[in-house]
Amino acid sequence: MDPYGLTRVIGQPGVLPQRAERLDPSLPLREDEMLLDVERLNVDAASFRQLRQAAGDDAVKVGAEIARIVTERGKMQNPVTGSGGMLLGRVREVGPQHPAQGRLVPGDRVATLVSLTLTPLLLRSVDTVDLSADRVDVSGHAILFASGLWAKLPPDLPEALVLALLDVCGAPALVARHVQAGARVLVIGAGKSGALCCAQAKRNGARQVIAADISAAAVARLEKLGYAEGLAIDATRAMDVHAAIVEATSGALCDLVVNVASVPGTEMASLLSVRKGGTVIFFSMATSFTAAALGAEGVGKDATLLIGNGYVEGHAELALDLIRHEPALRQLLEERFKA
Repeated sequence: MDPYGLTRVIGQPGVLPQRAERLDPSLPLREDEMLLDVERLNVDAASFRQLRQAAGDDAVKVGAEIARIVTERGKMQNPVTGSGGMLLGRVREVGPQHPAQGRLVPGDRVATLVSLTLTPLLLRSVDTVDLSADRVDVSGHAILFASGLWAKLPPDLPEALVLALLDVCGAPALVARHVQAGARVLVIGAGKSGALCCAQAKRNGARQVIAADISAAAVARLEKLGYAEGLAIDATRAMDVHAAIVEATSGALCDLVVNVASVPGTEMASLLSVRKGGTVIFFSMATSFTAAALGAEGVGKDATLLIGNGYVEGHAELALDLIRHEPALRQLLEERFKA
């Protein structure tokens, strides 16, 4: 048995797949693995942003770079950001020792809830790149280890929406865990993660939710729907953010700051916005955890700093339940993530 996929690592004995330089996606399948025919990749926001910038917003070039990375590494792990994403596929085979044996059958459609950075992947083609949705339609296969999490696609929600939700479902789950009734919450980043976090904070009974983003249109949408107070601001300008949050909270600052920004350099804005004894969740793959830790020390901020774990027990169910019970949020995300 090899639940963590160590035998799929090439040339680095004892190294786990996420840290490995290269993985072996070849067949045949091991007894405790699951084989998926891959249809779509959802590349994480930080990685996709970097790929777009490097390619000059040329979809063909983005697709070619993804194909190159996967061919070279046997997985989708952006060498610049170190991050990956997740995938949608159809079950081809479930090994007799895999935990999904008896729960999934060939033909079932599933989304993986583990990163592409540790998922053996072979692509036959990259077919379509959607620059607006961080989405890539492909043909190929992937291998899911016994420890790999997955979710069967629900029949009542559009596929594109489900894939977008499951890509970031750890973020609203952590918000649900950490937001107390009456809390003041700042969410840095007003994309899909930010929208889900704001909506969940409201459901938890936060007294004040502020959404900060450089895009005035993005924060205006959330404000119009009643999920947050919109703050159109560049979060890389820490003192500007600090001044705005001092004003918005009448000097109290925030009990919880959730950073889901897709750009680097927003650590200090997060730290300066949280009150003494508060909590900051860094959920962005663009975060420098060195900058966050040393930055907190440098400004004398006694706060709890959390790394956003993409896995929180029940996270997929929570995100799907949130979208089912928040029709305005569902409409907002469906408009962006169309099939």
